[in-house]
Amino acid sequence: MTRRFALALLILTLAGCGGREAADSGDDHGAEGVGAEAADSAPTHLGGCILLSPVGDVPDDVYQHGDVVATEAMPPFTKELQVHGLKLAARDDISDDYMRLVARTIAESFPRDAGLDADLQREVLANHYRYNALIPVPLGYDYSFMDETDERWSAIERDNSVCDVIMQDVPQGQVMEVVEHILHYVTDIGLHYTFPEVWGIAEDSELAKAMAKAAEEGYYQMDQYADFEDEEVRFRVQMQEFAYWFITTAWNLQAPYGPVWEEEWTIRDQEELREKLPSMYAAYEETAARVMVAPSLETLQEIGPTRAEERGN
Repeated sequence: MTRRFALALLILTLAGCGGREAADSGDDHGAEGVGAEAADSAPTHLGGCILLSPVGDVPDDVYQHGDVVATEAMPPFTKELQVHGLKLAARDDISDDYMRLVARTIAESFPRDAGLDADLQREVLANHYRYNALIPVPLGYDYSFMDETDERWSAIERDNSVCDVIMQDVPQGQVMEVVEHILHYVTDIGLHYTFPEVWGIAEDSELAKAMAKAAEEGYYQMDQYADFEDEEVRFRVQMQEFAYWFITTAWNLQAPYGPVWEEEWTIRDQEELREKLPSMYAAYEETAARVMVAPSLETLQEIGPTRAEERGN
């Protein structure tokens, strides 16, 4: 996950909650006021980002793949691109071609292929629409669009599932910048709602059990998320990170594109993954592997270099 974004989003979420509580702290509420206060304080998002209630419309064709279009509906964003239920939103400093490349990566991950389960795939994409999956696309680490005093950003957070960003022009790891953060949305929303027993952001899901096993065995280090004081947000971030590591390792993308110098994740390829986490791998084959595949190597090469190429090896 883009850690700076996660911390910034958490701070804004907590600040927003504090503001609502202060506004509702008066003692002169009648019965109607108490009811309104309870409604205002009811949780709307899981783990700080996933809408709990379906609010979006699902089109007849869930495979819609649009182009970059101007928008005035989501200031400070000025343009958007909708693909398979995931909406990319950016300002003018982002290249249209970069947004198209990210969209192509998403589309290639959900091919209409005879080897996949078309009905389950459509349900995953439909959930992206239902829960308003919105992906901001900033230039590098410029998160100035997240202004806590800006009611427009508060409205975007309130009305959408905003779980991460996909940055353009990162100094290293541009390929995984795209793949990782697409997967955060797919696992947090599409897979979470389609396969809750396996991919649900819940303590009793197969993903949670596999994460606990991986942490116990030393395959997955979660210490870097310990400073997330909100337990629900911390758990969701740990789960989405683990899901990213798992799926990209099953796709054999970690060896060429992963941050091999990090100790957060130590399993390097599909064969090792199958051996060390067999139960989760079997669950993966029955769920995620039936609806999605790795993007093409041609597209990944267009996004950016391998880690070896970055190091000049």
